[in-house]
Amino acid sequence: MMRARLSLLAPIALFLVIAMAGSADPAASQSAAAPPSAESFRADALSIEPLVNGAYAYPERFEKGQMPMSDTLRAEAARVQDRQSLLRYAERALLVLADHHAITGSSLADSWAVVPSYADLWIERDGPDYAIEAVRRGSPAEAAGIKEGDRLVAIGGVPIQKAVEGFWEDLGLAPDGVRAAFAARVLAAGRRNAPRSLTIKRGDTVLPALDLPNLYAVPHPDRPPVSVSGEGAALRIRMNDSLGDGATIAAFDLAMAQARPRQRVIIDLTDTPSGGNTSVARAMLGWFVARAHFYQMHNLPAEARETGIERQWVEQVLPRPGKRHKGAVTVEVGRWTGSMGEGLAIGFDAIGADVVGTRMAGLLGAVYDLPLEHSGLVIKLPAERVMAVDGTPRELFRPRPRRR
Repeated sequence: MMRARLSLLAPIALFLVIAMAGSADPAASQSAAAPPSAESFRADALSIEPLVNGAYAYPERFEKGQMPMSDTLRAEAARVQDRQSLLRYAERALLVLADHHAITGSSLADSWAVVPSYADLWIERDGPDYAIEAVRRGSPAEAAGIKEGDRLVAIGGVPIQKAVEGFWEDLGLAPDGVRAAFAARVLAAGRRNAPRSLTIKRGDTVLPALDLPNLYAVPHPDRPPVSVSGEGAALRIRMNDSLGDGATIAAFDLAMAQARPRQRVIIDLTDTPSGGNTSVARAMLGWFVARAHFYQMHNLPAEARETGIERQWVEQVLPRPGKRHKGAVTVEVGRWTGSMGEGLAIGFDAIGADVVGTRMAGLLGAVYDLPLEHSGLVIKLPAERVMAVDGTPRELFRPRPRRR
């Protein structure tokens, strides 16, 4: 038993080595060798459940602290025989976590859209209803006239509750707790290769069904990493879902060079659903600190499971030589502020900025790329908890409501 638990940290260690060395994806070296056998693909499928149980940072979300697998999925794992069936199984297995941050590193043509990156509606369960809490700016849903406060009542002509139940029944599970809203968001975002038909209710009126493209089919115009504009006496810097782009650092520096001394700066993080990296985040935060400053805290539960010793650390942001702004900072966030955007929100809050807006995406933890042993298929799993410096889990951080 202990040996099995010890081996579960190996993929995490491998990820860290690859990240530091800048090596290629393990799948690339795999392609140079003989292709895996059907038995090897099957072994990788069967390894996903213990991998998740060893590495996932939030086991308390599940009964008995274990991945909520079903007989349906275990039977599917036993039938895996090639890369496509492994990927299909891996995608379905990760759905049981009801965690938008747990995905595979590759996909199929008809895979579900990644939420929130390729979603334009944020849906929550409200009693018997599925309420639309937010509509993404510039999206097909907004163009079709869907509004915050509307309710989603059907998908593809199927009543929403029946669609949600069918989503989970297909996986052999019940639509309990957070699973219901999770499924509604996934279903509303749709398949990557197909349009969506959504039926909306506004007040007491059911509107005609809306046929919308999925966001993978919508052209994405080239945008700079940041957009800069004036807003009254303030300078507004909008991050265009660019927190994982190394060019963002130089672009943000150029934007900040436009700020007058002590001018208020508004940093708009409302379009950052795809996450990013801490290099970009620390580069941004570094403009606003005069000394080393703690900005977020991390915990690695898998290490405690392996060794019995907790591992937790606090990360600092350092001032950047020649780059210092002493004016007030307002940070705007919303439902399409995800992952590293959420990390920036708690970081700016830690250094005294005013963080305003609605609840964010609430994506759990920091994602590690965990390659499966034989195929090299990557499982992207929240393996590290991320918290504000006061210990508040990042996903529970609440901004100050924006003044109307």
